[in-house]
Amino acid sequence: MVSHVSASSRGKEPTRPPSRKQQRVPSAASLSRRLRNSEKKRAVILEAALSTFSQYGLHGASIEQIAHLADVSKTNLFYYFNSKEELYVSVLRSLLDLWLKPLRSFTEDRDPLEAIQDYLRVKLEFSRDHPAESRLFCMEVMQGAPLMLTELQQPLHDLVENKIAVIQAWIDQGKLTAIEPYHLIFSLWATTQHYADFRVQVEAVAGKTLDDPEFFKETLNSLETIILNGVSPRKVA
Repeated sequence: MVSHVSASSRGKEPTRPPSRKQQRVPSAASLSRRLRNSEKKRAVILEAALSTFSQYGLHGASIEQIAHLADVSKTNLFYYFNSKEELYVSVLRSLLDLWLKPLRSFTEDRDPLEAIQDYLRVKLEFSRDHPAESRLFCMEVMQGAPLMLTELQQPLHDLVENKIAVIQAWIDQGKLTAIEPYHLIFSLWATTQHYADFRVQVEAVAGKTLDDPEFFKETLNSLETIILNGVSPRKVA
């Protein structure tokens, strides 16, 4: 039997309608849900990494430990982060941003004593609620910040320089006593972070930590008295 095929169609593959799978386009709701799930998974991995790094450090922690704690496979973890070092830097970068947030509230139009008082409260709350984060950052800096030096030399340095100018403006306006602005910032960092970085020592000596509401209130009141009295303008007799 001879097949009757037209010349125009000879040698051509028959055209097939696209499959339903090919035609399916994710809805906006579906894409939004995928994004939320992805962000949630990334947050879980970062939380597990923070816990592991703060306990074992960068070199003592393993990807296997982090993946197990996050309840994901190594393959899934590497979908979000290319290496242990990238994951470590991501953790520290998010901590630095959180740590510096209260300092950003220093603006020239604010009352300086009120701004410093708010800063002390917020940073002390951070030390109470996120001691592991503070200790991890402290550990990185004590080691010479091998993976975070660029972050310290740029975002941190630039922000501090900006706030140094604000503090100096307060001093020039007679709203603060004449002090070196750098040392005010260093003192604010040191006094508030001490309760997180040396939490064990604080508890060994005082028998309490910032988790105790009364001790938190006592600590905040004491720091306010020490620092605010030190920076308040001197009254001329």
